[in-house]
Amino acid sequence: MLILLPPSEGKTAPRSGTPLDLASLVLPTLAGERTTAMGILAAVSSAPDAAKVLGVGETVRADIDANLVLMESPAAPAHQVFTGVLYDALDYASLPETARRRAREKVLVFSGLFGVLSLGDHIPNHRLSVTSSLPGLGRMSSWWKPRLTPALDAHAEHTGVIIDGRSGGYAAQWKAPAATTATVDVFQIRKGERKVVSHFAKYTRGLVARELLLAGPRVVTSPESAAEVIAAAGSAEGTHDWSVDLVPGTGAKPSSLQITLPDEHTTVGGA
Repeated sequence: MLILLPPSEGKTAPRSGTPLDLASLVLPTLAGERTTAMGILAAVSSAPDAAKVLGVGETVRADIDANLVLMESPAAPAHQVFTGVLYDALDYASLPETARRRAREKVLVFSGLFGVLSLGDHIPNHRLSVTSSLPGLGRMSSWWKPRLTPALDAHAEHTGVIIDGRSGGYAAQWKAPAATTATVDVFQIRKGERKVVSHFAKYTRGLVARELLLAGPRVVTSPESAAEVIAAAGSAEGTHDWSVDLVPGTGAKPSSLQITLPDEHTTVGGA
């Protein structure tokens, strides 16, 4: 089992800890590429138009400034640094120790700056979306794709089912093998019709990742078994108000775990 997630724009900057060690990150052979990206990001972040180039507002100036000292700043585990709604739902700290170990081993977080990370990788605060373009590199999703693909293709041969909770540019960084992959797609019933939703999607994907980590790779061995685990969590005796459909993949298209939220689902955490 392998779970693919996006990072979080919201971060908690580490206040203490050993600085970044590129050799300690997952796929350490990418150290050269990560060094290149960090160097160009630092140069961009020191310029007067840094916010414009990075596609952010001046309200995140502290994050832009953090890009100048990536190798000197304190680093902490990614599961502590990322603090957006998906990671609130995943709630790593409250998982049993067995599930926390699975999270560190079975979850890959895609990153505009680092390419890909594990939840246990120690990273500093930083700011770089995968949709940003850096001078000499171009759009980060396109720059990372040929650099990530060989290593992740090899990694995927030994991981079994892949649950893909990414979207947008982060999904473009690597195309997971369709035969063993299921995407997580979130819908909501609105006025009797099922609609694609973005407001609850990140939080729901975090809950899905949590349920799969609790079940473990001995249970989650295929898109079908993943759907069974998620459906059970949304049953009358379950903890979430959702229904689940598995749409099988066709050729180059992966399977789709379609999570449907009810019309009365009006809060991020559900009813």
